Amino acid sequence: MTQEMTLETFKELIFDFEKNKEWNYASDIPCIIDFWAPWCGPCRAVAPIFEELSHVYEGKVLFYKVNTDEQQELSAMFGIKSIPSFLFIPVGEHPKMAPGALPRELFVEAIEKELHVTI
Repeated sequence: MTQEMTLETFKELIFDFEKNKEWNYASDIPCIIDFWAPWCGPCRAVAPIFEELSHVYEGKVLFYKVNTDEQQELSAMFGIKSIPSFLFIPVGEHPKMAPGALPRELFVEAIEKELHVTI
């Protein structure tokens, strides 16, 4: 199941950049953050895939969505210039950004390669 994320929930669940200078992911479960907007056609096209994978990987990967229209400060922190963009956050490593609407196969590949999670 996907969860909407705000700047406050980001600081609580992912990384509190106000308290820490060095990247330190706050969870022991890897996650993916979908930066999207309601008016974005490719965002709407990939949303069902993102939602479906959130059920496939339930308990193994957390799935978050950031509405870039509502969360402009959070989007700016990651230099989001095009949407959709996906931030893959593994445990104990630095996050990696993947811009563009990814097909299901590339999502699965990225989850296995970047997050080190298999079904």
